[in-house]
Amino acid sequence: MGLGGAWDAPGYGPEHIDDAAAAVEAALAIGMTRFDHADIYRRGKAESVFGELLARDATLRGRIQLQSKVGIRLGEGGGFGHYDLSGRAILEGVQGTLRRLRTDYLDLLLLHRPDPLLDPAEVGDAVGRLLADGAIRAIGVSNMSAAQMDALQDHLPVPLAADQLELSLAHHGFADTTVLVNHADGVLTSFPHGTLEHCARRGIEVQAWSPLAGGRYSGRTTAKATDADRATTALVAEMAAAKNTEPEAIVLGWLLRHPARIVPVIGSANPRRIAACAEAEAVGASMTREEWFTLFQTARGKRVP
Repeated sequence: MGLGGAWDAPGYGPEHIDDAAAAVEAALAIGMTRFDHADIYRRGKAESVFGELLARDATLRGRIQLQSKVGIRLGEGGGFGHYDLSGRAILEGVQGTLRRLRTDYLDLLLLHRPDPLLDPAEVGDAVGRLLADGAIRAIGVSNMSAAQMDALQDHLPVPLAADQLELSLAHHGFADTTVLVNHADGVLTSFPHGTLEHCARRGIEVQAWSPLAGGRYSGRTTAKATDADRATTALVAEMAAAKNTEPEAIVLGWLLRHPARIVPVIGSANPRRIAACAEAEAVGASMTREEWFTLFQTARGKRVP
């Protein structure tokens, strides 16, 4: 999402292509080979800039996987933005993405947001056409619950491959729903209970968007920080120093320690921050239960019941 310059800028320049190249090189250097897009990011400029990189290096496409998302229409001319997962919108969205990325196919297409007017049969027909044409190789969703995925799956020609959700040490509702079963505070979290369990049973990959919480615990300062935020930032820094690693690795390691096999989608285009994530997998593998729960309870601002 961070590629391509400002959201409202009319275009992009050589400097934006160079910035994108630096981000991709930093990602590849630490073993990241899948890149996440959406047709709306920077109003299409993020995909276009990435397409410039693919045109520069003919070998790059064969070394990476590309996924993108469709289903959100931004308000034009002062109009309201809305969701659109009609069959026509899905087909047109994918064709626009392929054109901007300068590629013949997506390894994975995600339906960006649940659409109240979604017709599962219509979506299934559109997905079937894209698969048959070779435009996409797999289909997934973003921000959907178990019930929504099941209703859609009944009309899809292939199993859903992924669900991308907001998951992080800051957005920890997925853990709250587990510990707050049969507890009055369970109504205070909006995360759809059972979603991660559903994904595990169906073999659906769980992807986490904003897994670093916008840098809340790894360098970003804000006037809106709570006491829990400040305490968590201090704890993350303390753990990073003790483990001789970066704060980003601690924050991501906390997610990776979860048995759902969460795949974090790193939102930063900053090469330094990307590099700081290099040890996250090792940190997660070595994180003790006590460390995990200490981070969790500090971030939520109170002990588990």
